[in-house]
Amino acid sequence: MAVFNEEEQSRIRKAIEDAERHTSGQIRVCIEKKCGENPLDRAAKYFHQLDMHKTKLRNGVLIYVATVDRKFAIIGDRGLNKLVPENFWDDVKEDMLNHFKYGDIVEGIVTGLAIAGEHLQKYFPHLSDGKNELPDDIAFMDGN
Repeated sequence: MAVFNEEEQSRIRKAIEDAERHTSGQIRVCIEKKCGENPLDRAAKYFHQLDMHKTKLRNGVLIYVATVDRKFAIIGDRGLNKLVPENFWDDVKEDMLNHFKYGDIVEGIVTGLAIAGEHLQKYFPHLSDGKNELPDDIAFMDGN
């Protein structure tokens, strides 16, 4: 699925690495073209499919974007959700949406990753013995 060129993919991977640099939280980006259901439900499906619920501290975050249908969602795992307020991701969503409105999907994702990393480090600071539990590459899905 050629949604992003190599430079754009590299930029997103670097943003994931940067976001995780100061937190033990684990962030993934999941992209597909179409989403025929509620984006939160679809994100939850991929969250489990990508084994994001298997991190040690249950502090995984998934940013899901359906590029053609122009839908997106951000979900966090149980360890994170029990610590943060209900509207925890609202500013991330709003800043991403500001870029998406103008067709700049990559910049929206990069912005979302930066803010998510800042938020995560408040609740899950980087651990000296911490390891990267999830891949930093983009998960391209085909809608199945």
